[in-house]
Amino acid sequence: MKWRMLFILSVASLMGMSLWFSATAVTTSLSREWMLSESGQAWLTMSVQIGFVVGTITSAWFNLSDIFNARRVFAVCAWAGAFCNTAIAWWADGLAIAVFFRFLTGVFLAGVYPPAMKVMASWFKENRGLAIGTLVGALAVGSASPHFLRFAGSPDWRILMHIASASSFFAGLLCFFFVKDGPFQTAGAKFDPGVVFRALRNRSLRLANLGYLGHMWELYAMWTWLPAFLASSFALTAMKDSASWASLVAFGAIATGLAGSIVAGWLADQYGRTTVTIVSMLISGFCCLIVGLLYGGSPTLLTVLSLFWGFAIVADSAQFSAAITELCEPEYVGTMLTLQTCLGFILTVVSIRLIPFLVSVVGWSWAFFVLAAGPAFGVWAMKSLKSLPEASRIGGEQKS
Repeated sequence: MKWRMLFILSVASLMGMSLWFSATAVTTSLSREWMLSESGQAWLTMSVQIGFVVGTITSAWFNLSDIFNARRVFAVCAWAGAFCNTAIAWWADGLAIAVFFRFLTGVFLAGVYPPAMKVMASWFKENRGLAIGTLVGALAVGSASPHFLRFAGSPDWRILMHIASASSFFAGLLCFFFVKDGPFQTAGAKFDPGVVFRALRNRSLRLANLGYLGHMWELYAMWTWLPAFLASSFALTAMKDSASWASLVAFGAIATGLAGSIVAGWLADQYGRTTVTIVSMLISGFCCLIVGLLYGGSPTLLTVLSLFWGFAIVADSAQFSAAITELCEPEYVGTMLTLQTCLGFILTVVSIRLIPFLVSVVGWSWAFFVLAAGPAFGVWAMKSLKSLPEASRIGGEQKS
């Protein structure tokens, strides 16, 4: 039963989060149709991210996914997000309306991803790392999908928006009618905004969140800017159809996160989440330091390194969330997962905006160098967490 729930919830999460992925897929088309500046293009993406942060702050403060059933929160938010997303295809004829509805879409997406992790945790005590890793891996494939659409040639942007909205609508149906609460589901949570402050004062939770922040500093900046880096590098080698091949390699690099998340999840359940996150961040941090050295060089070597980096960079992601579910107050798992996600996405706004500035100053060869600071910080946080007595509550730590 639990493995069937894992499959259905992973599919539902992928379909629900397609609202976020659609923004990347349609930005180029909207830029041409509405003659958007670089600032306007940035706002199409940033509005979703800002909305997501506002939504997660609101959800965490009011304990929404703990007071209300997380499956129903997922379904309602998936349906509301679908309406906001498709409204752009119906009514938007310029940037202002599109940004407004993309912001609202981001707000409702805050009720999709974190509640999905809470429901998943209710089904798994053993193999929790593998389960949440599978969920995060599915989302990595979804994040990669716009780059494949660019390679294959995407249809009219309105069609893509309607497809994403339909996917989110069916995701809500799946979660509402076919996903059940697991045996480890907790109930009885009451409104308590103080739980957020207790979490920040709790050293073990604080370290797990700091490790996640180190991971997020690197992850979304890499996912956002790797396609442009590859396109520029391939163009320097006079590679034919360099932009198309860059999109395909970027798709592969991000999509390999599915395999990385599953493998890391299984290993974390066996050998400890702190160990697996430390190793993953050491590998991905090393890739930050060396990927620029291949800029303008062999496309084959750069492709291999990009795929390896994509495998490692997201492998640890689910394990921070799994650790939070094992360290926090059981009745507020949803709030703690939402808080963690909120903090991480606030930080990504900084690292994503930093990369193009660095490219203008030091060029692509050194721009990714700064991302290594995130994994280095994360390694320190997880090593510190591993030394605490509370680490014995984290899955796999007893065996490591």
